[in-house]
Amino acid sequence: MLVGAGGNITVQVGDENLFVVDTGYPQKSDEVLASIRKISNKPILFIANTSGDDDHVGGNASISKVGWALPDENSVVSDLGLSLPPGASIVAHLNVLNRMSAPTGEEIPTPSAAWPGITYETVDLKLYNSEPVIIHHMPDAHTDGDSIVFFRGSDVVSTGDLFTPTHYPVIEVGKGGSLEGLISALNDIIDLLVPKEYEEGGTYVIPGHGRLCDRSDVSDYRDMVTIIRDRIQVMLKKGMTLDQVKAARPTLDYDGIYGVDAGPWTTTNFIETVYRQLSKDSSPQAPRPGSGR
Repeated sequence: MLVGAGGNITVQVGDENLFVVDTGYPQKSDEVLASIRKISNKPILFIANTSGDDDHVGGNASISKVGWALPDENSVVSDLGLSLPPGASIVAHLNVLNRMSAPTGEEIPTPSAAWPGITYETVDLKLYNSEPVIIHHMPDAHTDGDSIVFFRGSDVVSTGDLFTPTHYPVIEVGKGGSLEGLISALNDIIDLLVPKEYEEGGTYVIPGHGRLCDRSDVSDYRDMVTIIRDRIQVMLKKGMTLDQVKAARPTLDYDGIYGVDAGPWTTTNFIETVYRQLSKDSSPQAPRPGSGR
């Protein structure tokens, strides 16, 4: 686990190649590469992105360039009959590519060299680098393109920003994220994890930000999100406004662990997002044509 370049970065060392999860900010690429080379000089075969967030994909272009490469971009792998470009293959859910690229006529938000060249739309994508590497899509959670990466032999899971023990979860509603999708994703992650005695150790969890974790950390985080959701749901049923809910401080007993008062995502941002998500879900639904309602 590499820290300090933006989002946490995972480096898996196979017999012949490296597998990297996320790449940090672009200005940190040289430091990231130097850190990777302290681990191994083997070529990077795959780079997986857990989301399209800048602090997770910013180094894609720079780091993929020094990855596994054919002699030139027109080289042909004769056994497969394929022409492959040099560099590590960038892998992500299709929704990540859709957000990193842009519809025709719109300004492209991310340089094309950073785009994933391998995408998937199914529940998961199975790869191999001296052990099975399974990339699971977690729909409509932090965003609509979140993936976790499960190194089945090493027993390590990289969660991206679905799980961040440093602060309350970021739910990017404008990018397809949702509260219920996030809770569902956390439950799915917990199902993958196997604890050691007393739940200390076992499957290692590399979060989007923060320290190395295990199953108990993710379970505590899931419980926190679920409890706060239920508290705000009760307040909403009582007719409390958003200002009244914020004044009631539904996160108070968790603020010492996850609370953040400044920066791009604060405790207030989290409360507001949960309130609005629950308000939307509890709104009366329009009758369907022919339903008789």
